[in-house]
Amino acid sequence: MTHPTVPVGLAPPAALDPVPHLLRDLVHDRLGIYFESGRFDMMLDKLRDRALLHGCRSYLDYYYILKYEEKGPEEWRRVMDCFSVQETYFWREADQIRTLVEGIVPEWFRRHDRPLRIWSAACATGEEPYTIAMALAEAGWSSAPIELVASDASEAALARARDGLFRERSFRTLPPELRAKYFRPQGEALAIDPRIAARVDFRWANLMDLKGAPGLGDFQVIFCRNVFIYFSGTAISRVVSCFAERLPPGGHLFVGASESLVKLTGEFDLTEMGPSFVYRRKAT
Repeated sequence: MTHPTVPVGLAPPAALDPVPHLLRDLVHDRLGIYFESGRFDMMLDKLRDRALLHGCRSYLDYYYILKYEEKGPEEWRRVMDCFSVQETYFWREADQIRTLVEGIVPEWFRRHDRPLRIWSAACATGEEPYTIAMALAEAGWSSAPIELVASDASEAALARARDGLFRERSFRTLPPELRAKYFRPQGEALAIDPRIAARVDFRWANLMDLKGAPGLGDFQVIFCRNVFIYFSGTAISRVVSCFAERLPPGGHLFVGASESLVKLTGEFDLTEMGPSFVYRRKAT
């Protein structure tokens, strides 16, 4: 397989060039991520290597690839790798995890005998779904019919999640006894217990185009935390509406502690449950 010749330089947009706006709007439409005009340099910097790889002499050339060429759909997956924020760690916002395992899960199995399906949307390198799997095991739910699906739009992040190898930064809030119980040294990293890894079904999905990720199905609980801080209000409303379609009345949606859906959706109520807040799907 041959690769495009990488040119020495890439013409930077002029001060009044409309191309950064065109790229920003295209990225926003396809991925939900929104760059204010003051952050155009950051956006272009993240795209630079991909544009160079394709032999582009300007960002306009790369814009045409993303918008019009046949290789555009595949290239968007590489763009998501460029924009992926993989800053996460185990046991993050643990109050929400406790609400899940101490409240939602037992209540579900008091009322139902069918599987409980949990979706970790935008799971990055896997710390969130593995945290959920560990918490379920610690609470005695290892043998319960619980399906845990995790997705991300970055294939690079998903590859790291499936590898199950983690460095010290991922363990900043994980209790030491759980670290000792569920991880073992492997080279310069720690490998997660295969029994925990087996609980998580990793899949590719772009939250802005869930029709392009068939087979996800419906869920009773969705985690989408610390993702919407990068999205515009319009993009958030669009994604939350898709979540509502996959949740039954009373279904639960967890977002990051610093994120709010107030005024962005009329399909959920913010409810206090135990030590945390959760959005519950309204009855239709």
